[in-house]
Amino acid sequence: MFPRADRPVAKVISTQWSTEELRDRQGEAQEVMNEAQVAPGMTVADIGAGEGYYTVRLATRVGEKGRVLAQDIDKGALTRLGARVEREQLSNVSIVQGASDDPRLPARSFDRVFMIHMYHEIAEPYALLWRLWPALKRGGSVVVVDAERPTGQHGTPTALLLCEFESAGFRLVAFRRKPDVSGYYAQFAAAETGRPEPVGMRSCRSEAGKIVGR
Repeated sequence: MFPRADRPVAKVISTQWSTEELRDRQGEAQEVMNEAQVAPGMTVADIGAGEGYYTVRLATRVGEKGRVLAQDIDKGALTRLGARVEREQLSNVSIVQGASDDPRLPARSFDRVFMIHMYHEIAEPYALLWRLWPALKRGGSVVVVDAERPTGQHGTPTALLLCEFESAGFRLVAFRRKPDVSGYYAQFAAAETGRPEPVGMRSCRSEAGKIVGR
C-alpha cells in the first residue's frame, strides 16, 4: 500500500540521545522550542519520547492549560517515562504507545509534533507520515531535529528528509542549520494540495549521493 523505505534504518541503541545535563548546558530544548514558537496553552506531541527529555520541558512550556502527548514504540521506555511523569507530577502529560508505521495520534489535535533525533530510526516513514498528517490542527506543524549524515549512521540527509515529507503531503516552512542542537532544525506544515493517496506516493532513494524520487 505504501512505498517502502529504500534506505538503511538506524538501530535504536539507546532511548536517550545524550545526557540531559549536556543538552541543557547547550540550551538545546529551549532553542528548539523557541524556534517552534511553543507557547502556553498549546497541545504538542513528542514522538519517540524515550526517557522524556523533551516531554518534561514541553510540559513546563505549555503550562497547565496546555497538553503534551508522549509517544514511543518502546514499552520499557514508556514505563520509565510514566514513572518520571508521576514522580514530577506532570498532570498535563499523557502517554501512548505508537507503532513503527502509525503514531496513533488523534485527528486535528496538535499545534506542534516533535520528532527529535529519531527520524532515522523510523522503519516505515511513508506510512507513519501519512497517518500523522491528520493529527495537525489548522496551522499546526511537525518539527524535526536530526544530523546531516546517512540514516545508517544515525542521521538523515536533508534532501532525503524533504523528499519523504513532500511525498506524504507536507511542505517545508522553516529550515536552519543548528550546531548547538547537533544538526539541523526543519519544520513542516500540511501542503495546500492535501494528503496524497498512498498508491500515488513516491519512494525516495539515494543514488551516488543524490536523492531521487521514483
